[in-house]
Amino acid sequence: MSARRSTLRRADSVSTVLIVEDDPAVAEALALLLDLHDIPSRVARTPAEALAAVAGGRIRLVIQDMNFRPGATSGADGAALFRDLRRADPGQPVLLMTAWTSLETAVALVREGAADYFGKPWDDTKLVASVRNLLRLRTLEDESARARNERAVSRADLAARHDLRGLVYESEAMHRLVSLAVKIAPADVPVLVTGPNGVGKERIAEIVQANSRRGGSPFVKVHAGALPHDLLESELFGAEAGAYTGAHRAREGRFEAADGGTLFLDEIGTLPPEGQVKLLRVLQSGEFERLGSSQTRSVDVRVVCATNADLAEQIRKGLFREDLYFRLNVVELAVPALKERPDDVLPLASALLASFAAPRKTPVLSPAAQRALLGHSWPGNVRELENRLRRALVVEGGEVLDPAALGFGDRAQPGPDPARPDAAERAALESVIVKHEGRVSQAAEELGLSRQALYRKMEKLGITLERRPRD
Repeated sequence: MSARRSTLRRADSVSTVLIVEDDPAVAEALALLLDLHDIPSRVARTPAEALAAVAGGRIRLVIQDMNFRPGATSGADGAALFRDLRRADPGQPVLLMTAWTSLETAVALVREGAADYFGKPWDDTKLVASVRNLLRLRTLEDESARARNERAVSRADLAARHDLRGLVYESEAMHRLVSLAVKIAPADVPVLVTGPNGVGKERIAEIVQANSRRGGSPFVKVHAGALPHDLLESELFGAEAGAYTGAHRAREGRFEAADGGTLFLDEIGTLPPEGQVKLLRVLQSGEFERLGSSQTRSVDVRVVCATNADLAEQIRKGLFREDLYFRLNVVELAVPALKERPDDVLPLASALLASFAAPRKTPVLSPAAQRALLGHSWPGNVRELENRLRRALVVEGGEVLDPAALGFGDRAQPGPDPARPDAAERAALESVIVKHEGRVSQAAEELGLSRQALYRKMEKLGITLERRPRD
């Protein structure tokens, strides 16, 4: 027993498993089993002792009995303890130990969030596998939470030191992008912002402008794809009176309007060949002529371009000049699609709802609506999110928005529960499921979980039917 006492001493100073069991023989058997597998544990004889131990910290997993009073068989005591533990630490994994008389209660508690249940007597191998798996997932969750906290501090620091133009994000991908944008902003070189339609490329261009030496100067926007080709030259470079039909007076172009500031050219991939040649000249020399004039003018303009097109492919097809591409692409800022940064969906939705609803009370998204947003693939990106939220406010109204209000209806694919950021656990479970080619029984056996418990975890984490081919 000296080795056991040594383990108990170690358990006082390290993260440990808490065994809540009033039967000394059962408690000792569980403790010895864990000790044999180098898993530190400690024992609480009563629910009160268990709650005190959890409040003291360092408990990583609870294994609890379902009955604590002599002659009790219903599992009511265990149910009450489980709910108290969840209130004390919602992320605390709990394994239930139950006799057949309280099995129904244990199954109900698994639906409420218990990790799993084991009958008495238990299978040593499966129990140890389940304990190891749950401890590993708890470690992953803690590391994920620590990383999220570090990112939150880093985001707050970045926002305090730079003008981010009100950009809302939480994802690491966007944080890297924004960090790069403010880093290169003072360099005063051309920037190419790439990404699919609706991701917010213009906002990234604004961040570059706001954090450059040109921050207080003009920021002129031109949508190259929206300008008729026959008017493109006059729009960009200006025109003298009489230069074309209807030109009754001289007018400055967008380059002159942006002098000293930044010109944002959106959809640069649609610029016709003649426009590409003149743009290249301005980038090289800062000089141009108005349409209908031989007078050379000079401007000091930083050019930031955006495109959703594959410019390299357009170069191969002869539709875009390679020399212009390299002039524009001194620094590329690639904005990821919204489906690639799900951490941003709910923060963006909340911020957009608040802005759209003002000055009225901002409605809230129901849990089902949040899961629907997280499960959607967002082909229209942030623009689609904006449109869905505007529609919900105009058509549905109300203080709580459900999936139908957002236009999903029965087509909504539920995503993970937004109340728990379980990216690490989801990745771990998916890797095991993929390893076993979707055979849930085999995956559950490796994880030390029952099939039912694994299915419930898959549902909670948004691992949908498409991801789990067969049992």
